[in-house]
Amino acid sequence: MESRPYAVRYKTIDLGEIRMFYREAGNTSAPVVLLLHGFPTSSHMYRDFIPQIANDYRVLAPDLPGFGWTKAPARDNYAYTFDNLYEAVQSFVDVLRIERFAIMMFDYGAPVGFRLAAANPGRISAIITQNGNAYAEGLQEDTWEPIRAYWREPNTENRNALRSLLTNEITRFQYMHGVPAEKLDLVSPDAIAHDQAILDRDPELQLDLLGDYQSNVALYPTWQAYLRMRKLPLLAVWGNGDPFFSPAGARAFRKDVPDAEIHLIDAGHFALETDGPAIAALIRDFLARKLVIS
Repeated sequence: MESRPYAVRYKTIDLGEIRMFYREAGNTSAPVVLLLHGFPTSSHMYRDFIPQIANDYRVLAPDLPGFGWTKAPARDNYAYTFDNLYEAVQSFVDVLRIERFAIMMFDYGAPVGFRLAAANPGRISAIITQNGNAYAEGLQEDTWEPIRAYWREPNTENRNALRSLLTNEITRFQYMHGVPAEKLDLVSPDAIAHDQAILDRDPELQLDLLGDYQSNVALYPTWQAYLRMRKLPLLAVWGNGDPFFSPAGARAFRKDVPDAEIHLIDAGHFALETDGPAIAALIRDFLARKLVIS
């Protein structure tokens, strides 16, 4: 039977103080794949990817609080921490009554997703990580040092030093660094503009999250223990030119999941921008072979 194309639908759901925006496609009775975006983007990063897997899966891609179209309180009334981002996604899957799902995580989506997985071990069917780190080996020392300095001394001077990470120059750098010259024209300028608009909207909450990222590093051993215990199917697809998360972060998953499937792509941090069809093919193959449904 010929597969049916599924349109992407744009929805919102009330989660108490948060009104979460999300993209959805696929048959509602199909196995669920939850897509969690990273910094400084939103579910917009999955705009081309979603249709490539929606024929076989129900795909859900929310915007985290502080990103995209999700409505959340101002930082005076809401702490922008990774614990709270996780709580929002936990509410999202609970209100939608999603009892079993695979997770695809990117960048900030990884610490949110691993919190979610650790809190719901029986609900996770598979893990896909695209430049989503869970090991100290993956943190590029030079690019992380200004952030680490803020962790060590969270003073005004060190906080202000991180403002350069919120500029258009660095947003463009995140998209372009490590991308082979012949692929540079595959990077959408719309994506860069979209992400910069998010950063410009409220730089302070973004600085709050950069400061709180140390909470994720502290939880790495917990997530690694979870991976050893659960032995879930795991696919790591990594842009090997990522200036923030090195290929060592992808290879490290095999320490706790020996049969993890590792694919290094000749791409940068936003590998879906330049190599989306190839990554989608890897993910379709992985899920078809490995997805644990029961």
